[in-house]
Amino acid sequence: MLNAFAMIGGQDLLIVLVIVLVLFGGKKIPELLRGVGKGVGELQKGLDEGKRQLTESINTDPPAPTASAPVTPQVSTTEHPVSSGTPQSGATS
Repeated sequence: MLNAFAMIGGQDLLIVLVIVLVLFGGKKIPELLRGVGKGVGELQKGLDEGKRQLTESINTDPPAPTASAPVTPQVSTTEHPVSSGTPQSGATS
């Protein structure tokens, strides 16, 4: 791919610029380049922010693990009486 770009000469570049000028017109080219410039600026800001966060995370110590007792679920061992459909003694109807 690099070899293809290395073969582009000054005359080829001039032809490409003339075609771009014909397609987009003289008034649209500055707007197009302004948009490209803003996009490159936003990309640069994002890369700088990513580098800053990476170096910040490398330079800060991770939190030390805390020793705590393992949590075990408690199981209810209370037995529930099963109703058989007949009233039990002492119950009023």
